[in-house]
Formats: sequence, C-alpha cells, structure tokens
Amino acid sequence: MLETLFLLVAGLLGGAVNSLAGGGSFIVFPALLAVGVPPVIANASNTYAAMPGYVSGTVGYWSAMAKYKDRLVLYTIMSLVFGYIGAELLLVVSDKVFSLVVPWLMAFAVLLFIFGNQINSLVASRGGSGRGMRLVGSALLLVFLALVCVYGGFFNAGLGILLLAFLATAGMSDIHAMNGLKLYISSIVALVAVARFAFNGSIDWYHGSIALVGVVVGGYLAARLAHLIPRQWIRTGVIIYGVVMTGYFFWGAYLA
Repeated sequence: MLETLFLLVAGLLGGAVNSLAGGGSFIVFPALLAVGVPPVIANASNTYAAMPGYVSGTVGYWSAMAKYKDRLVLYTIMSLVFGYIGAELLLVVSDKVFSLVVPWLMAFAVLLFIFGNQINSLVASRGGSGRGMRLVGSALLLVFLALVCVYGGFFNAGLGILLLAFLATAGMSDIHAMNGLKLYISSIVALVAVARFAFNGSIDWYHGSIALVGVVVGGYLAARLAHLIPRQWIRTGVIIYGVVMTGYFFWGAYLA
C-alpha cells in the first residue's frame, strides 16, 4: 500500500513538473528504482508512464503544427526507425552496465535542463529563417535528429530539450509549432519504444501504470493551477533535485 502511494505521489509530482517546467523523469525514474524495479525495466516503465503526456500535448498543439505538416512524414519515419534503435540498444544492455551509465545520462539530462534555454537561443540565433538548413546541411540535420531519437528511445529524460535544439537548428522560430513538433516526435519515439519494451517483457506494468495514472492526473491539475505557482520555483526545485539524484546515482554506481 505504501509502495503504491509512493509511486502515485511520484507520478503526480512528475506530471505536475512536466506540465509546469519539464523534468518529470527526474522524479518518476528514481521512484521506480526506489520500489525495487530493476534499472533497465525502470527506464522502460518511465517511458511508458510519460507517453500519455506526449500524446495529449501533441493534440493540444496540433493547430500550431499545421503549417509544418509537410515535415511530419519524414519526422515520423526518423522517429520510428531511430527510436526503435534506441529501445533495442537499451534491451541489450545489462542492469549492471546500465547502472554504470545512468549517472552520466542523468548528468547530461540535468545539464540540458539547466542550460537548455541558452542552448536553444544560441542555436536559433545562428539558424533562423531556414539558414540552419543551408549552413549545416540537410544530411547533418537528419543525423542530428537520428541521434536525438536514438537517445530518446534509450533514455527519456532531456529528450524535449534536444528536440527543441534540433528544430531551432532546422530554422524554426515559432515556439508553439516547435513545442508541438517536439511532442509529436517524442510521442512517436515513446510509442515505438514502449511497443518494443512490451514485446520483450521489459515493462513493469503494475508499477508503471501507477506512475502513469499519477503523471496524467498531476499534469492535468498543474495545467489548471499553473497560475498559482511561479514557474521559476518549480524549475529551481527540479534542478536541485536532479543534481542530488545524479550525485546519488554516481555514489551508488562508483563509490558504494
């Protein structure tokens, strides 16, 4: 009972954080580990728990994405293929190896979260109005997207920030359309990854579903009450928590 309540609260907090500032995976993934879910399965279950938020967000931004619908076929194919590759990579990694990799992934994701706005602003300033396509080249942009989708299929945290950086590099500047496409690509990556994890039996459906319910409810309530909570407070709290958890994972993997 306490375990169920703990995961539900973690999901509520993770969903609320995702809705208000992003970074909910920093809460849900460690919570799954804390109740005894093995690392690889916890990571797969975290992707499963996050998936509904991506899908509902995509629906909400659909009208803003309309003028970029010509990109959806290519983005869908890239997301399916390379999201699958990322999921496949996760499944061939042992829990022991993944436990050694997690601290580095967490550190990378936390740094992306902290400096994501600056990264996206820098990229956008160098690639607006289609210049990104000309400067970097279509092939390199596709390589960039492929690597981001592989990362997302392997480890969910920080995916949104990487996708915003890609879209800015591709010459986009409409933040609403960018958020929509970010969520669309995240949805496809999560869907194919969850399908692969499910086929392999690598999702803890019980614990993952409790977290999923919490994420959905927390995201909805936070969206309704967002005006009552300063976004910067949430962001600062996520950063502090992310840094602490990263330190904890490093300690557990290399020093304990």
